[in-house]
Amino acid sequence: MDFYAYLLRCADGHHYAGHTDDLDAGIAQHQAGAIPYTQKRRPVTLVWSGRFPERDQAFAAQRRIRGWSRARKEALIRGDEEALSALSKKPLLAGSPGSSAGSPAMQDEPVGAAPSAPPPAIVLVRPQLGENIGKAARGMLNFGLTDLRLVAPRDGWPNPTAGPAASGADVVLERARVFETVAEAVADCAHVYATTVRKRGLVIPVVSPEEAAREVHGNDGPSAFLFGAERSGLETEEVALAGKIVTVPVNPDFRSLNLAQAVILVAYEWSRHGGGLAAPTESETIEPRAVQAELEGLIGQLYAALEAADYFHPPDRTPATRNTIRTILTKAAWSSREVQALRGIVRALTESGRKSR
Repeated sequence: MDFYAYLLRCADGHHYAGHTDDLDAGIAQHQAGAIPYTQKRRPVTLVWSGRFPERDQAFAAQRRIRGWSRARKEALIRGDEEALSALSKKPLLAGSPGSSAGSPAMQDEPVGAAPSAPPPAIVLVRPQLGENIGKAARGMLNFGLTDLRLVAPRDGWPNPTAGPAASGADVVLERARVFETVAEAVADCAHVYATTVRKRGLVIPVVSPEEAAREVHGNDGPSAFLFGAERSGLETEEVALAGKIVTVPVNPDFRSLNLAQAVILVAYEWSRHGGGLAAPTESETIEPRAVQAELEGLIGQLYAALEAADYFHPPDRTPATRNTIRTILTKAAWSSREVQALRGIVRALTESGRKSR
């Protein structure tokens, strides 16, 4: 079975990166308005796709592309490998044979680079509610984690209430593995972190989620985070399996954290310290700053409108007032589009004033 990473161009000029096991059906969902991000940005156009043998590879490609600048995405769409190389010190995607992501400029790591630490596993120990498992899976996928491991879930697995709570994070639930003990769940992990607010008499280093996230990215082997049951948390023997304890700084008068909330905090910190994700406002909507000539046009237009309204009084304060106005407009770092909008506002107000006379 093949899996696909793809890139869409929306009607408003934004890009959307996704992954699917059925490319035609996936694009049809976007066109039908079934995907929230593109629902109000239709119609959409498929501008790039890559085929991968494993879902994880397609998902990794989606995550990496989503964090790219517009220029890098356009270079990918054009198939301009020279531009791709020039726009990034680190080459881009690991593709599969026969995939458009398989060219040298699209490799996941530079030749000779040390492999990065794998994303950590999230281990839920004796989780009680399917809804909490689903919400934890949703939080994991929000921040790029997909390795979910369940230790003796109270209501068995799969749990019918987990899917709706996951809100589309099906890939995490589908790949979830079930174990009888914590030891079995972390048998392949070299670094284990137990999340708890109590040391339970154990002499184990305590770190914050931020410190743990930094360590995981630099670890020389697989890592895992342990989360205890909703009511009782982790047992002392289970905490003892960990090399470090992770404690979230919380209100000492109200220490209770929902299971999914705790997972989200840890997943967010991992993402923030090198998970390869980018906020849409950073990767999609930043506009270039207006050039000085455009800004001067706005300032001159506003000066003229204020002079016509007899704004500059007393005359000896006019230079200082003009400088204050210039400083206000200059500090704002307007884009070209914003400058044009402001000029339109000034023009409308000026014309309205003339009509009312």
